[in-house]
Amino acid sequence: MDGRTAAGTLDAAQLGAELGERATLVQFSTAFCQPCRATRRVLAQVAGMIDGVAHIEIDAEAHLTLVRRLRISRTPTVLVLDARGRVARRATGTPRTADVVAALGQAM
Repeated sequence: MDGRTAAGTLDAAQLGAELGERATLVQFSTAFCQPCRATRRVLAQVAGMIDGVAHIEIDAEAHLTLVRRLRISRTPTVLVLDARGRVARRATGTPRTADVVAALGQAM
């Protein structure tokens, strides 16, 4: 997981799902994105391993306003949100499980 971002704060209304108590993994995907499927598996696994962490997958094509606001330019893009919904980390491509866990450790 690389790079920090100052995209502001995101909430359940914007994301269409409740945030995790401790952190949230937000994945922007598209229907025919092969790496998005692998990313979904990695993020779901990590969210299942760590209490208080939620995984939310967003169809980038159906949420263009949010995509533009957050400057999402490719899929998959993963945002790690802290407990308040602030973007703590951001990465593109399929992440490794260890990198996701490390990014969560920094966000919590």
